[in-house]
Amino acid sequence: MRRFCSILLVVSSLWPALAPGATRPHYGGSLRVAAKETPASLDPASLAVSGPIGLSRLVFETLVTLDDRGQTQPGLATSWQAEPGNQRWRFQLRSGVSFHDGTILTGNAVSASLRAANPNWKILPAGDAVVIETDSADQGVPAGLALDRNGIVHRVGAKISGTGPFSVAHWDPAKHLTLRANDQYWGGRPFLDSIEVDFGKDYREQLALLDLGKVDVIQITPENIHRAQAEGRTIIISEPSKLMALVFPQEAKSEDETRARAALGMSIDTVAINNVVLQGGGTATGALLPNWLTGYAFTFPSGGGADDARHERMQIRHPPAWTLGYDSSDPISRVIAERILLNARDVGITLQLSTSGPTDLRLVRIALASEEPQVALMELAKDLNLPAPEFSNSSASLYAAEGSLLQTHRVIPLVHLRSAVALHPIVRDWVILPNGACSVENVWLSPEKP
Repeated sequence: MRRFCSILLVVSSLWPALAPGATRPHYGGSLRVAAKETPASLDPASLAVSGPIGLSRLVFETLVTLDDRGQTQPGLATSWQAEPGNQRWRFQLRSGVSFHDGTILTGNAVSASLRAANPNWKILPAGDAVVIETDSADQGVPAGLALDRNGIVHRVGAKISGTGPFSVAHWDPAKHLTLRANDQYWGGRPFLDSIEVDFGKDYREQLALLDLGKVDVIQITPENIHRAQAEGRTIIISEPSKLMALVFPQEAKSEDETRARAALGMSIDTVAINNVVLQGGGTATGALLPNWLTGYAFTFPSGGGADDARHERMQIRHPPAWTLGYDSSDPISRVIAERILLNARDVGITLQLSTSGPTDLRLVRIALASEEPQVALMELAKDLNLPAPEFSNSSASLYAAEGSLLQTHRVIPLVHLRSAVALHPIVRDWVILPNGACSVENVWLSPEKP
């Protein structure tokens, strides 16, 4: 399978201040981060903790990790093997690891944590190992264990503890989080002393805080990436990865409705949405998974043009009138929804925008959950409430599975968005992976003033 996994680094004229070797890594300091998200829980099972800096991975580690090529690497498990049939797996646990509350990492603790996140698996402790049994053969178990929701947690009542390089020092849900360096971390103490995260800050607030020197890291929205570069900011950007799409909650009830969904997809000018509305902050797409991950996304057509859409519309005897929902807290989503409405109207399809209540379809953004293609497609189908894809371990099988999901006419892909952050020049060794996830455990702050 062809894969393009290069990390795209776009850096401003301040690059000399970040030149390798200018200063050796320095211990100490507190990293200050502003984020739009407002997580109500830190439990990795909530799927609401990644945020702009990969919060989940800083506190809760997984048995297996993925490198930037999507290959499995040891985490809290040092090795693993499957019995013939790939239905029973054994994961050998790393020794000498403790949770932040002092509890030793054991097979019992790991099993209890994984059962909470995977109720369909049979998970048993086996001394200094864990055995996982699945209902059917599954070659993707190791890569699946690298998902954030499988972060290993020790739960005592309402208190949760992880094994990562940082522990939770203070947590004010949806408002503020303080992480403290774990001096006993099995992988070595991180350079930073602490990380302070302020949640619920929109883009303008974040930008003001960065310019005033009150934070060191902010999120850059896709439509503002080009502008931030032009302003000479230090920007780090991912590959296009977060899917923006239209999603129908139910199957089409008639041939007319199926044709109408196809016509709607053809009518949308995704190139204009990306180039004009998003200012080139992504890539127009007709695929669920991005091209850098699979190498074949370009083979799925992105829109068919107004003429094709009109021709398809003319075949519909009883055209539906739909309500289109979008996130009212996201100004760019409204602009895109309005653009979709106009495109649809031009070919004779009736849409009405709505920000509340049940709708016939919704404009959504979904982050790429994994850099392993099969796991990524499985998680995407789950998020979209689509049938679970079936495939063997081949690129042809993956392609067929993705094609089958698109043929349900339940989802219309529009754009794969890039993720980006802007950094204060003292922030060093920040890494953003192709899928938009950030690797922060090796970040340090330069004592030198820019």
